[in-house]
Amino acid sequence: MRKYAWVMVGWLSFGLSAWAATPDGAQLFARNCAACHGSNGNGGVGVPLALPDFQNGIDDNFLIKTIRVGRPGRVMPAFTQLSDAEVKAIVAHIRTWVPQKPFHARMKSKGNAKHGAELFAQRCAVCHGAQGGGGHGTGVTFSRPRDLPIIAPAINNPGFLAAASNDMLKATLMHGREGTPMVSFTKQGLSEQDIEDIVAHVRGFEKQKIVDVVKQAEGEPDVIVSESPFSLQETVEAIKRAAVGKNFRIIRVQEVDQGMVDAGKENPKQIIIYFCNFEFLNHALAVDPRVGMFLPCRVTAVEGKDGKVTVYAINPKNLSRLFNNAELDKMCTEMFNLYTSIVEEATL
Repeated sequence: MRKYAWVMVGWLSFGLSAWAATPDGAQLFARNCAACHGSNGNGGVGVPLALPDFQNGIDDNFLIKTIRVGRPGRVMPAFTQLSDAEVKAIVAHIRTWVPQKPFHARMKSKGNAKHGAELFAQRCAVCHGAQGGGGHGTGVTFSRPRDLPIIAPAINNPGFLAAASNDMLKATLMHGREGTPMVSFTKQGLSEQDIEDIVAHVRGFEKQKIVDVVKQAEGEPDVIVSESPFSLQETVEAIKRAAVGKNFRIIRVQEVDQGMVDAGKENPKQIIIYFCNFEFLNHALAVDPRVGMFLPCRVTAVEGKDGKVTVYAINPKNLSRLFNNAELDKMCTEMFNLYTSIVEEATL
C-alpha cells in the first residue's frame, strides 16, 4: 500500500510539473504582442490578427516564422528569445479568436513572372508599391485614415517572404481579405493562371536587399556629447540660438529634475532645453507615432563639480533600431545630423 502511495505521489508530481511547464499562450501574447496587435488581436501599431479572412488564409507555419523572423526594416521585430514551445503557445492563442479551419489554395504551375509583373503593376502596386515596399507609416490611426484598418504590408520584405508560402500568396490573391482593402482578384476577373503569375513575380522580390535597421545601428553611441568652453548660462543661450538657427522653436527651458523633486530643490546646474520644428514633428509622427517617445527635441547642459560644462543629446540613430522601421530610420539620421550640428555650433 505504501509503495502504491509513493507511485501515486510520483505520478502526481510529474503531472503537476508537466502542467506547470506548459507555456500560457494568452500570457505570452499579452507580454510580447498585445502592445502592437491589441489585447484581442484587433490591431494598432501592428496588423489586426483576429480578422477571419486573415486567419483563414494562413497556416500555423506562417505565424511561427513571422514571430521568429519578424519583418526586418519594418515594425515587427524578431522574437528569437522565445522557445519553440512558447511560440507555438502564442500561435495557439491567436487561433482561438477564429476557430474556422484555414483554407489552402494549391499552386498548379510555376507561374510566368514576366506576365505577373505586368499584372502586379496594374493591380497591386497602387497599395503595395511598385517594388512591393508596402504602405507608409504604421497601423495606428495617426499614420493612416481612420476608415483604413490596415496598411498594405511590405511584400518584398525578407521576413514576409520567408514566412509566406506560394500557396498562401495564391489563397490571399484569390479570396482577398474581408475587412481590409485587399480584394479578391478572382472576383476582379483574373484567372487562376494570372494569379499564379503574380505569385511568381512576388517571389522574385527575394532578390531585393532590405535595410536591416537594427544591424545598421550597431555601434552607434547612446548619446552625442560635447564639452563647452562657456559657462552654463552662456551654453544654454548658445544652444537656444543654434536651435533657432535650424528653424526650431524653443518650447521651454528647465532644470532636468523639475517635477521629480520638491519645488525649489531642483539642481540649477543641470538644464534641459526643449525645442521643436512642428512640420518635422508632424511628418515624423505620421511615419511612426512612437517617435513621440523622444520628441520634441531636447539638449541638456550640465555643469560638473569642476565647473566644466558638458552638453548631451540623445542619439536618434541609436533609438531608431528600437522601432525597426526603415522609413523612420531616415528621419532619425536627419535628426542625428541636426542634433550634431546644434551641439557643435553651441560649443564652438
